[in-house]
Amino acid sequence: MRMAVVVLVWVVVALCCVAGCCEAAEGGEFAAAKAVVVDPAWRFPSARLRSAYVALQTWKQTAIFSDPKNLTADWVGPGVCNYTGVFCASLPEDPRELAVAGVDLNHGDIAGYLPPELGLLVDLALLHLNSNRFCGLVPTTLRRLRRLHELDISNNRFVGAFPAVVLELPALRFLDLRFNDFEGAVPPELFDLPLDAIFLNHNRFRFKLPDNFGNSPVSVIVLANNDFGGCLPASLGNMSATLNEIILIDNGLNSCVPPEVGMLREVTVFDVSFNSLVGPLPPEVAGLRKVEQLDVAHNHLSGTVPQAVCDLPRLKNFTFSYNFFTAEPPSCARVVPADGDRRNCFPNRPAQRTPQQCAAFYALPPVDCAAFQCKPFLPSAPLPPPPPPAYPGPLPPVYPSHTLRRHRHHSTDDFFHFHLPSPPPELEDTARRSSSPPQLYEVNPLNCYA
Repeated sequence: MRMAVVVLVWVVVALCCVAGCCEAAEGGEFAAAKAVVVDPAWRFPSARLRSAYVALQTWKQTAIFSDPKNLTADWVGPGVCNYTGVFCASLPEDPRELAVAGVDLNHGDIAGYLPPELGLLVDLALLHLNSNRFCGLVPTTLRRLRRLHELDISNNRFVGAFPAVVLELPALRFLDLRFNDFEGAVPPELFDLPLDAIFLNHNRFRFKLPDNFGNSPVSVIVLANNDFGGCLPASLGNMSATLNEIILIDNGLNSCVPPEVGMLREVTVFDVSFNSLVGPLPPEVAGLRKVEQLDVAHNHLSGTVPQAVCDLPRLKNFTFSYNFFTAEPPSCARVVPADGDRRNCFPNRPAQRTPQQCAAFYALPPVDCAAFQCKPFLPSAPLPPPPPPAYPGPLPPVYPSHTLRRHRHHSTDDFFHFHLPSPPPELEDTARRSSSPPQLYEVNPLNCYA
């Protein structure tokens, strides 16, 4: 009898979900969903699409305050797969059933916030909201998006601590939080996730790169214009198999350049400019056999520029201005741009530091790299290969050329590599000249929609 009662209760719960009662049962998490009226005459193909309707209508009706391009104007009626910016795909486990697999409102200039009801989009694989005016906090209900593969909320007005909900997304491979007002520490656990791309640049994060930084299997990582300080971790040598591009501009790094940099055999872009790195440029940097762009400008590096670095076969641009180097091999002329070696201590060369500046610098005690107490390099065990994407795709391309210059067409089963992301046009002149992160937005937390 007891088993029969349990089975009956399960059936009642299942029917309740189909009828739409589950949203109400969520209570605290999805309270605003109760305000969405669903015409009882509508017949949704599945409970998933009904939940998607409730989520999207809650967003439109209660959390979007300005939509100047009218991207959500056709968000009317039960056919959510026909909404602008909403993309459906067959479920991997049941090709006969459709679900909302992607939402792309990039460059919509939409003002509003993200309601908790977005957690009802449990089958979402792509959420792309860059270049809007969304603000406030990232809702914790996004932890329900167990299929979410790519999260891009860059160039908005989000605030608060690092959105820890991203640590609970098992399928996540692409994370883009750049150009917001997030602040505080970044959890070290982020670098243990099987991500392919991390963009955190131009926020207000303040933390030291953790020793497990090198555990990350990313192909591209951009952390520029945050306040880190501390060591450039030797553990980055463990990223040798996957890392293509690393951008650590203006992060306040204060240590020597670890020789493990030379282990990054796949890197094409390596940029640690505008920091406080000291000591010589280690000759091991010549191990960057595929590097094309190498920038160590605006640091306190000294000694001789290693000839083996200038002789790297694929190097196209080597910039080391505003340091204290004293000698430059002739072979560097091939790869150093105009003014790329200015403000050093090269004798009898134009546009260098004054002899007094150089003499004062070299009168200081020699750099002791051990004094920074950076953790020594420890090889890590190789990571298992990541599982395939939840949706075999293809899904729509979402990154405009001025934001990310793709090597090839973007879909969930054809992953991508990136060049350095460009800031919004209004920040082009200040993003790399500033010695501190630019103030992107004046956000009033009590009225973030103004």
